[in-house]
Amino acid sequence: MRGRLYIVSAPSGAGKSSLIDALLNRFSSTMPLRLSISHTTRDMRPGETQDVSYHFVSREEFETLIARDAFYEYAKVFDNYYGTSREIVEKWLDEGYDVLLDIDWQGARIIREKTPDAVGIFILPPSLEELRQRLERRGRDNEDVIADRMQKAQREISHYAEYDYLIVNDDFDRALMQLRSILLTGRLEQKRSAEGGSELLDGLLRGYSGTAD
Repeated sequence: MRGRLYIVSAPSGAGKSSLIDALLNRFSSTMPLRLSISHTTRDMRPGETQDVSYHFVSREEFETLIARDAFYEYAKVFDNYYGTSREIVEKWLDEGYDVLLDIDWQGARIIREKTPDAVGIFILPPSLEELRQRLERRGRDNEDVIADRMQKAQREISHYAEYDYLIVNDDFDRALMQLRSILLTGRLEQKRSAEGGSELLDGLLRGYSGTAD
């Protein structure tokens, strides 16, 4: 059974990356699940690892890959490129893995145009005030950057209706279980559809004894 593509988006600070990391750490041994590692031109941050956090490449390398049509989708965010490898995603899907794409609404829109059956999941913060506090607690950005991220967050949230599921991350464990449930439901639906369709066809082919009109 071919895997399914899941798009996970959220404004910066909503907890999307933490939820995805927890999902993979706790459940990847029992779920056929992979996270697509994006290419990016932004600088590596403390604690990040090449080819684990991102495939860090130069702007020139990225633009060469664009010319080769190597990306499922790509976008420019905060003056840096981010892109999803077409070859890797298709390989995993063909192998039966569900693939998570950690991308913004722009990338999500492109993916949905190319793959209409992709499932969109949007992670929401409990409030804008809580979102700002989370960004401040990270201690990674100055006030100007935080203000810019807050404005961008409101623009991103305005695209919530383009997604199939909304998860409010006000309680981390509950949000994690909701995310897991969405993926499990998708698996059950695919399996039931495949098995049910096969049984139905077998029954129709074996059981019909009349003649066509």
